[in-house]
Amino acid sequence: MEDFLRACQSAVLDNEAKPLAAKMGVSHVSLLQRANPDNDAHHLTVEHLFGILLHTGDMRPLIALADEFGFDLMQKIPPQAQGLTASLASVGKEVAELTIAIHTALEDNHVNSGEKSRIRQEISHVRQSLDVMDASVKAA
Repeated sequence: MEDFLRACQSAVLDNEAKPLAAKMGVSHVSLLQRANPDNDAHHLTVEHLFGILLHTGDMRPLIALADEFGFDLMQKIPPQAQGLTASLASVGKEVAELTIAIHTALEDNHVNSGEKSRIRQEISHVRQSLDVMDASVKAA
């Protein structure tokens, strides 16, 4: 918890607290007091944390929070849209490769760890191609 609270304070102090406070609709002094983990009288709310993340783009508090619970935070890179025909062909290709990987694995009625890995890799490819199709539909 200490790392998370210090990360919140650092995000406020390192990102010009006065303009940040104005964007968040709170006073500069109030924001500094709330972000100070050594001040027992004031605490950041979820809305304050959201405002800090939104207006600074500083993800250190979110990274520290994820780390506290054993997670790694990675930025999601949105897929590039394609033409609908191209994205449909890509989805069809990936589903076909997944189908082949499953049929190959089932030929001996036993799926070994290498085959499981290959199937999971193909599932990941299908998901990625579906994300591209979704972006393509949104862009159309």
